[in-house]
Amino acid sequence: MTEKRRILVIKLGAFGDFFLAQTAFTAIRRHHADDHLALLTLPSLAPIARMSGLFDEVLEDPRERSLGAYRTVRRMLRAGRFDRVYDLQSQSRTERYFWLLAPGPWPEWSGTARGASHPDRYPGRRKVPVLERYARQLAPFGITLDPTPDLSWLDADTSRFGIAAPYALLIPGSSPGRPDKRWPVERYAELATHLVARGVTPVVLGTSIEADLAKAITAACPQAVDLTNRTKVPDIAGLARRAWAAVGNDTGPTHLVAAVGCPTVAVFSDASVPIHVSGPRIAVHHRPDFTAMDVPGVLAAMDAVSARG
Repeated sequence: MTEKRRILVIKLGAFGDFFLAQTAFTAIRRHHADDHLALLTLPSLAPIARMSGLFDEVLEDPRERSLGAYRTVRRMLRAGRFDRVYDLQSQSRTERYFWLLAPGPWPEWSGTARGASHPDRYPGRRKVPVLERYARQLAPFGITLDPTPDLSWLDADTSRFGIAAPYALLIPGSSPGRPDKRWPVERYAELATHLVARGVTPVVLGTSIEADLAKAITAACPQAVDLTNRTKVPDIAGLARRAWAAVGNDTGPTHLVAAVGCPTVAVFSDASVPIHVSGPRIAVHHRPDFTAMDVPGVLAAMDAVSARG
């Protein structure tokens, strides 16, 4: 009997990037169907990774940049006795992980670390759409990606929220350090009013960080439902599966609802590059500046994407 090879995938985050990597995760699992497949990721993402059923083992990165944290990672990597590593994060932090294995032996290593057996360094790499980047990185191993992610494992019973169809998801937030990625909340409030006039209930998603944004929307449109800080990841997926459409900024929950197949309009300005999106029914609505993005244009994009088969 052939001994199972031990394979490690490194993908630390962030939240949206984790779901953009789902096609790569699935393809690697398919390629290594008979091997032991482990994932190194952030503690906040580890429960979702375990829920996916794609990995035999999920390791949690300590996140810190202290000497102790790097020692912890070194112990995990050496104890894992991995035969091959796919570094899908490929940033300076994970490049250091390659050198934590000194003086060796090293596993086969796919990534941007200097000295890797399968280097993935080329000019303009960071400007390549993320799915194309994964495809290029994995191609030398004969690994091919599906065109869209399979998140059939991620769902939840959302009946407790008591939201009748049709409804639309609004995702007005972004990471706290990037408010420039946000379409103005006033436009979201205006959009909510237009949706109600059509008989569609607006549902606002977010964490406690977005509570003030939700309050501004519900103040202008009392019929809107505020679910900020009331949903876990499976809840967001469950709501997305049953929504008429969604509109959101360049932020993790937008990438999640698109990945599960919700008709999604992702609004972008030049504050972020609209090349990192994934989903069977997603439309990128881009204007160089958000001041040039009006509600009728976003509504028309929602109509168009929701009409796709």
